[in-house]
Amino acid sequence: MIDRRQWLQLAGAAAAAWVVPGLVAAAMPKPAPPAKRLRILILGGTGFTGPHQVRYALERGHTLTLFNRGRKTREWPGDVEQLQGDRNTGDLAALKDREWDVCIDNPTTLPFWARDAGQLLKGKVGHYIFISTISVYAANDTADADESDALAQYTGPDAMRETQDSVRANMALYGALKARSEAEVRHWFGDTATVIRPGLIVGPGDETDRFTYWPARIARGGEVLAPGSGEDPVQFIDARDLAEWTIRMAEQRAFGTFNATGPATMLRMRGMLEGIRGALKSDAQFIWAAADFLEAQNVSPWGDMPAWIPAEGDSAGFARRSNKKALAKGLDFRPLSATAVDTLGWFKAQPEERQAKLRAGISPEREKELLALWKSRA
Repeated sequence: MIDRRQWLQLAGAAAAAWVVPGLVAAAMPKPAPPAKRLRILILGGTGFTGPHQVRYALERGHTLTLFNRGRKTREWPGDVEQLQGDRNTGDLAALKDREWDVCIDNPTTLPFWARDAGQLLKGKVGHYIFISTISVYAANDTADADESDALAQYTGPDAMRETQDSVRANMALYGALKARSEAEVRHWFGDTATVIRPGLIVGPGDETDRFTYWPARIARGGEVLAPGSGEDPVQFIDARDLAEWTIRMAEQRAFGTFNATGPATMLRMRGMLEGIRGALKSDAQFIWAAADFLEAQNVSPWGDMPAWIPAEGDSAGFARRSNKKALAKGLDFRPLSATAVDTLGWFKAQPEERQAKLRAGISPEREKELLALWKSRA
């Protein structure tokens, strides 16, 4: 755990980063140059983590090819080959008769996407890295469970016929279909496959606001409704840390399955919120409301109170996934202060209409109502 003195030191660095972008990141240890320049194919590449992968890979001297639908245009700090197709319709023609050292598969949720890529790229790439999710696990009731934990099982009629619409309609399919996609990747690429299972991905560019809510709310100051006792653990990973480590895993040719979530040591909800407050130099005052009170008021964990789930019962291990394997392979994390400052800076740069309504958390009006109820009850 980080004490108050260390937080104040980090907050000073974060405040400087607000004025001089990248200062906090530059203070992180810089990995040794790669032993070999790689030809990297990224499936996707223009979403949340993909652009961070592209920029970091270019910085490391690698040659990049992106394959996607071409719906998002990006400016890159170097030459990037762009191939266009649509995996949802089976249009992978642009990948035929090509070879790469590494393929990084970012967007796959549906097993038939993994199957189609495997059929086409088997023998054409030396290393296949599949970005999965920590949601593949069948249960979350055990603290410190590792990558060998049982996976969710698909029980529908045909996993290969599931669509993005069916996942949107029933999010319970998400973890099971990701698990089936992992199985497809292993079927086609065997021992040359790497499966990375991120936890909650946060940071600049996150359009879900599942972490952004807290820097945005704490920056406003005043009394802030905070969930539980503050002792529940939380886990997340900055998209930049995930992206950069993925590229380094390609450089290492590190195969296997890895939980990619952080931080390196346990962080509790109180430590996260106080860390954000220190980084932003806010006068926010946290009013901790008991979990049973929030439940009675229909305030949901994760959605209304982002990043938080009570560490009890079926969710006792939800934010306690073991990341020891990933740490041993060099996964590291920038300070929470850097993530908080950079996330808020990104959010404040968005159009006013985007800032007007956060996509996670509760409204100011609802928070005020709940604070009054909690104080009255107490």
